[in-house]
Amino acid sequence: MTDTLTPVLTANWGDERAWKIGNYERRGGYEGLRTALRMEPSEVVSLVKDSGLRGRGGAGFPTGMKWSFIPQDNPKPKYLVVNADESEPGTCKDIPLMMASPHTLVEGVIISAYAIRASTAFIYVRGEVLHVVRRLQQAVREAYSAGYVGKNVLGTGYDLDIIVHAGAGAYICGEETALLDSLEGRRGQPRLRPPFPAVAGLYASPTVINNVESIASVPSIVRNGAAWFSSMGTEKSKGMTIYSLSGHVTHPGQFEAPLGITLRELLGLAGGIREGHELKFWTPGGSSTPILMPEHLDVPLDYEGVAAQKSMLGTKALQCFDETTSVVRVVLRWTEFYKHESCGKCTPCREGTWWLVQILHRLEAGQGQEGDIDKLLDLCENILGRSFCALGDGATSPISSAIKYFRDEFEQGMHTPAWELFPYERSTVFVREPAGAQA
Repeated sequence: MTDTLTPVLTANWGDERAWKIGNYERRGGYEGLRTALRMEPSEVVSLVKDSGLRGRGGAGFPTGMKWSFIPQDNPKPKYLVVNADESEPGTCKDIPLMMASPHTLVEGVIISAYAIRASTAFIYVRGEVLHVVRRLQQAVREAYSAGYVGKNVLGTGYDLDIIVHAGAGAYICGEETALLDSLEGRRGQPRLRPPFPAVAGLYASPTVINNVESIASVPSIVRNGAAWFSSMGTEKSKGMTIYSLSGHVTHPGQFEAPLGITLRELLGLAGGIREGHELKFWTPGGSSTPILMPEHLDVPLDYEGVAAQKSMLGTKALQCFDETTSVVRVVLRWTEFYKHESCGKCTPCREGTWWLVQILHRLEAGQGQEGDIDKLLDLCENILGRSFCALGDGATSPISSAIKYFRDEFEQGMHTPAWELFPYERSTVFVREPAGAQA
């Protein structure tokens, strides 16, 4: 592995007005695009494939391979869709990336669209982050004015339009086929597959859907080469990525490092768990991944290392909780989110998440009933693998793993409220100033 931190995507975040095109170009911005346009589209696909870049949205599927699935003999138009609908609790890497350096994404979109021979690209952004939507729109306008987007890009004869689309606040639209339905103006609900988006995606045409960080990584790969990118990370998980540390951490934030770094190393960079406290449990990839324990601090944070511990790297949202936290309350809050965001299309998720919340509410209030814990596990088993999309699976993961590691806390919910065992004011991250105190 290379140095502990490898700022590539985040290298310009501290620059003054880093989001302006001139400041981006001064750091070598759009040089990768110029290089790519001198290559054949298939050569760009091969380059990304050789780099070992894997999808940064959670699944970790090889990006270049995904691009190669597009049937170029299909007469229909090809589309590139960037999934910027980041909205899972704890996940917070794409929004700061788009806010700090939108041109990193825009350049990646142009190169990626060229590689798959698409003439239209969409960036689907979560509608609530209006400041990000506006910043992306401004960046796209600047790119049009500079000749990087539009008709005859940089005089090469390649045409491309980029559309920034604001979603309407549904977590389910982070699921790629629900996102496509939303883009087409319909209610966002997952589609039955096959056909897969690569064959019949947006407007029933071949479509590539990638995460923000995946696309934003492409310009640096084109500029520096596949060997440079694959020199970072581990054997099967190549490159650098952004880890998001939040919760009871002294200095939470975004840390860009090679895949394979450990939480122990990241906590060392973040000043450790807040003073006077110790780590109780943590999530490796957001609220939809099975929780891990302090004994997993030295697990390599790559796709294989985390999978070996029966969890998922996901979006690399490392939420850290100390000993003041009630695990029952945490999983209840997460499950309330999944219940609320279920699209209702399939019965296991629609009904199952509702029942999970009812039982967890009882346990949090110390009013658990005989058999509640086993009923939770039974519900999780009946949702897992039986829901229409991954939302149902994600809702069950933290519950079943929390019971595995903290069954005694759930059993205490039979007679004692969680707020008595773990007073909630002790776990708050923000300490209120006494009345009259100076700001």
